[in-house]
Amino acid sequence: MTTWARRLLVTAAVTGVLVTSAGTPGVATTTGLTAAGAAETAATPPEQPDILDALRALPGLRVIEERPGAEPGYRFFVLGLRQPVDHHDPSAGTFEQRLTLLHKGMDRPTVLFTTGYEVPLTPRRTEPAVLLDGNQLGVEHRYFGTSRPATTDLTELTIRQAADDHHRIVRLFRRLYRGSWISTGGSKGGMASVYHRRFHPGDVDGTVVYSAPDNVDDREDSAYLRFFEIVGTASCRAALQAVQRQLLLQRAELVARYETWATSTGSTFRILGSADRAFETAVLRVPQMFWQYRGTADCATVPGPDATAEELYDWLDGTSQLSVYADPTAERYIPYFYQLGTEMGYGAVPTAHLAGLLRYPGATEPRSFVPRDIPMSLDRRAMPDIDRWVRHDGSRLLFLNGTFDPVVAESFRLGPGTRDSRVLWAAGAGHHVTLDALSPADRAEATAMLLRWAGAGQGPGAAPNGGPGKAAGAG
Repeated sequence: MTTWARRLLVTAAVTGVLVTSAGTPGVATTTGLTAAGAAETAATPPEQPDILDALRALPGLRVIEERPGAEPGYRFFVLGLRQPVDHHDPSAGTFEQRLTLLHKGMDRPTVLFTTGYEVPLTPRRTEPAVLLDGNQLGVEHRYFGTSRPATTDLTELTIRQAADDHHRIVRLFRRLYRGSWISTGGSKGGMASVYHRRFHPGDVDGTVVYSAPDNVDDREDSAYLRFFEIVGTASCRAALQAVQRQLLLQRAELVARYETWATSTGSTFRILGSADRAFETAVLRVPQMFWQYRGTADCATVPGPDATAEELYDWLDGTSQLSVYADPTAERYIPYFYQLGTEMGYGAVPTAHLAGLLRYPGATEPRSFVPRDIPMSLDRRAMPDIDRWVRHDGSRLLFLNGTFDPVVAESFRLGPGTRDSRVLWAAGAGHHVTLDALSPADRAEATAMLLRWAGAGQGPGAAPNGGPGKAAGAG
């Protein structure tokens, strides 16, 4: 066992490894790991090269800037890595992928983190990075943020190409960080972390996945519809259905308000087609957004039958975020909906209670959010392949889900070939689930798994494929 691992295990036992949520899936601050930092400070570490010089020496990597604001003991860098547009065709050119690095020490574990979208440019640690008191390497997903090839062609926006991006990043940074590696992400970032493991299972020593769906068959969405029939209380579900009808019955006045907002902000609706269609889409997504980001505590805030148009509009805006459906935001998420429509699939929302009030069939489908001049065709082999790998060959996978999160109505499942893995559920939690939301027993189990994967008895770069034990099953 390494000196780092021994100290960390002792600290975890003493402190209980207390972690508090910072509002983003898997992102945390810590109140219980100060002893680990103190122990490391007291020890005399081996002399290490300056991290800035080491980064500048990595081929293809550009140090864009070092930013202030990192916690004591850390340095925070914004980086750019030259990546192939097509990892299987060098002639397709390259693009610069944005990365961030929270550096603690070359002798520490390293957490590979992605949101699946843009990379945050603020120095916030994920829960695994807090628990391990380690480095954190943030990855911006290709075609998001500034990590965009010069061409607008999205055909190379595939789960395999993104997994190959991660693979090249791990290989490059292992030159500096030779200890254990853990990957993590929430929602789309969690999905990307699983896809990376599917194609490059030995890159990291374990993966912590928050709130990630597993849409194996996009033609079969009954699990999502069943979720909306049982989540929460009957009275809250009825209130949400009633307010959806009320919103659509007052469509004319509410759409006029929406258009006034769009004019005042210079927003347009070219992607969705009109303010009216954008409004209907927002109304259809009410139950999904409510349970994803709110919950039973907010049921009392759902407007009743006597609500004014202003109250209805403000509530809809706060629940479904009306600005999301206007072009300034919708344009940023074209790559997301393209991925949903070509490989990842998407869940259904209930519509039967809105009969006679809807004008736009398929308004919530991914095709509605992608301009028509961009061709889309769903590869129905992609998600079944991922699902089979998890159930038959996956190892050291920890899935954390909230029971009130509609996104994981279809969740990853473990199978007869899954090794050293768990699916844990946080009762009453939504999309922003954290370790703190788990029961004490599940939180202790999850923490122990992560600490074990991170190097207690493992050598640097140990491959995870031979992890001991069979799957413990879904929690």
